Amino acid sequence: MTGGGALIISPDALLIKVIGLPDAEILIWRGLLTALGFISIVIARHGRASLAAYRRCGWTGIGVAMLFSLSTFGFVLGNQYTRGGNVLMILAGAPLLAALLSRLFLHERLPRRTWLAIFACLVGIGLIALDDAGTGSWLGNAFALLAATALAANFTLCRTRPQIDMSPMLTLAGLIVAGLSALYGLLGPGVGLPSGSSLLWLVVLCLVLLPLGFTLIQRGPLYLPAAEVGLLMLLEVVVGTLWVWWLLGERPAPSAFLGGALVLGSLLIKGLIDWRIERSWRALGAAQHELC
Repeated sequence: MTGGGALIISPDALLIKVIGLPDAEILIWRGLLTALGFISIVIARHGRASLAAYRRCGWTGIGVAMLFSLSTFGFVLGNQYTRGGNVLMILAGAPLLAALLSRLFLHERLPRRTWLAIFACLVGIGLIALDDAGTGSWLGNAFALLAATALAANFTLCRTRPQIDMSPMLTLAGLIVAGLSALYGLLGPGVGLPSGSSLLWLVVLCLVLLPLGFTLIQRGPLYLPAAEVGLLMLLEVVVGTLWVWWLLGERPAPSAFLGGALVLGSLLIKGLIDWRIERSWRALGAAQHELC
């Protein structure tokens, strides 16, 4: 689910470029449309029990919504105030931050293969962002760090109640983003809406792709440690770079191809190892059951 969600939201950066709205306006429409998409998914999944799905999340769910909102603001504003390469490299630290937070607050231990995959992916993302990295702005770098920290804290907080699906609370996150952005927009020149194909892509991205993708990602901590959820989200960076190259002709540097191969290879090898270990445990469990 987590990997599928990351692939679904991978055209995010591409479609934001195509839509071409200022940051405040894209945040407002992103918040409103994603909230509508999230609540539609909740109703489709739970029907008359939708309200109960929200209530089950409790105060933990409100914390998840606030952290998700912070990560959204941090990502968008980070790209505004510093170079995109800086943002990518800082966001690549989210799995490491999640691992540290989980170790500190949840006492979760990660196997050595997960740590190796995290550091390999950090190197890979660094190679992808190398061509666009620079000194940038301390404010933009701080926003990117806020996004990475909020993302890691979000997944860690979900692990405190691993039996509860927190994805319905992303509806509240969308409303928070839209509301705060609207307050900021009141101080600016106003809020506009794109027309034609840009409007279509705005609806496709914010009403369909982001709600579906992030619902799957937010369900990841039900089954995986927070660090592994953050690790799989790095798929978005690699595939998103390929989208921009394919459709906008922005060819990545040779180092980006090497970095992407390193990220994908690390995730593939780790996934195969996990699959073999899981098969071994299942076989052992079946053998023990037969003996009993």
